[in-house]
Amino acid sequence: MPGNSFGEAFRVTTWGESHGRAVGVVVDGCPAGLEITKEDIQRELDRRKPGKSEFVSARKEEDEVEILSGIFQGRTLGTPISMLVWNRDVDSKPYEPMKSIPRPGHADITYTLKYGFRDYRGGGRASARETVGRVAAGAIAKRLLAALHNTEILGHVVEIGGVRAREGLSVEEIRRNAERNAVRCADLNAARKMEERIREAKASGDSVGGIVEVIALNVPAGLGEPVFDKLDADIAKALMSIGAVKGVEIGAGFQSARMLGSEMNDEFFINGKKVRMKTNRAGGILGGISTGEPIICRIAVKPTPSISKKQQSVDIERMEEVELSIKGRHDPCICPRIVPVAEAMLAIVLADHALRARNARLNAKE
Repeated sequence: MPGNSFGEAFRVTTWGESHGRAVGVVVDGCPAGLEITKEDIQRELDRRKPGKSEFVSARKEEDEVEILSGIFQGRTLGTPISMLVWNRDVDSKPYEPMKSIPRPGHADITYTLKYGFRDYRGGGRASARETVGRVAAGAIAKRLLAALHNTEILGHVVEIGGVRAREGLSVEEIRRNAERNAVRCADLNAARKMEERIREAKASGDSVGGIVEVIALNVPAGLGEPVFDKLDADIAKALMSIGAVKGVEIGAGFQSARMLGSEMNDEFFINGKKVRMKTNRAGGILGGISTGEPIICRIAVKPTPSISKKQQSVDIERMEEVELSIKGRHDPCICPRIVPVAEAMLAIVLADHALRARNARLNAKE
């Protein structure tokens, strides 16, 4: 199975299945000397782990990271960094009756059609459990970006089940409020309504989706490798590679299709000795290269496909139609837990391109 690695200069390979013994990641290409501790990585994993509120999966995993290689006395060695998280709270019994019945909305059917054989326990490799490795790698990418350029990555939920946060939330509000509620919405009034919307869906045996925004601040100009490795192209691939993400937009995104050129274009001005932009509808990227303005991305997250409402499926062994009601421990809304995953993937892309940019020209200046 190819496709388990991402990046060029900063390369991430995740491994493991949802109900296997462990999940983990190998990060290659991180320069030596970066200061990072187990606590830095654990902090990010704690934001992703299940069982923290009524709005997420009840699976109880400590998700304690073990660093197997690449870090010594609080610094990276420049060698591959291998990290492991054991799967402790595994209950495969609810999946036994469904092992030959693909769940609607899941990758069960496509894995079976492609490989002819799959790990049906908890979704196997297609499970959201795979994102543990992404978040651990993202913690390293965040530290690297902070060391290189003082870059900061922020994520927050802007919509759940049709309930939207107000427009124009400031960076300060996102920093202050996004982690203060279970749905990670920086608009606290909207957060309460989002929580109620999730409760309603959960009570009816259903689920809801939403929109998550991720922002990168203090990104240097000049990141991105045209033509096929444009920065926005790699960001889009990284974010779309997260399970449950069905759409990506950068800057004005799909709204740009409804604008005039005079409305979409970001006009320039001089600020000190730097060229800046009066607006940022491009989302911090032009021609596939970062402009120096904040990079702003949004992802559309579909409703959790595992629901207790009855659905139509088929038994692929007996080749007959069946009715299915999914039992087990599932998130009624994926949006809150996908925030640290989306942050991690944006950080991984930016770290990769930051390292690649160091070879762009001989007389490069900071």
